[in-house]
Amino acid sequence: MKRFASILIFVFVFLSTFAQENNTFRFGFLSYKVALESMPDYAIIQQKMKDLQAQYQAEAKRVEDEFNQKYEDFLEGQRDFPKTILQKRQTELQELMAKNIAFKENGRQELAQAEQNAMAPLRIKLIETLGKIGREQGYAFILDTDIKALPFINPAMGEDINQLVQNALK
Repeated sequence: MKRFASILIFVFVFLSTFAQENNTFRFGFLSYKVALESMPDYAIIQQKMKDLQAQYQAEAKRVEDEFNQKYEDFLEGQRDFPKTILQKRQTELQELMAKNIAFKENGRQELAQAEQNAMAPLRIKLIETLGKIGREQGYAFILDTDIKALPFINPAMGEDINQLVQNALK
């Protein structure tokens, strides 16, 4: 992070010097998150992700209920079970618990991967749109203000392009 900040400071110092000498240096800035969320397909993807998450939660609940039922049955009969049956049931419960934990972890990973895959086309479209706007407006670059690394942007040199990008994406 310190290296990134050092490079960012160096680039700004260099570009500031360049801009003062040429008076033609311009850049755009926007909230990448706001631009992404303004895309028409974003809401559809978010709804699909909520539906998929609900399916995983329902399955996790079903598996948890199954485990709880087996555990209750085990507790009720543990005094009456012969030693080998008791050990077998304990082993079954341990395996079931391990499978449940693995399912939850795999579910989190699969949900994250599904969201990444679903959002990839939107991100590509946004990057292409930003490139087009950058070329058309003659920007040297476009900054993402979401990263909180820019406490000050000189409005005489930079231009807020949030609305321009949102209009281009619709």
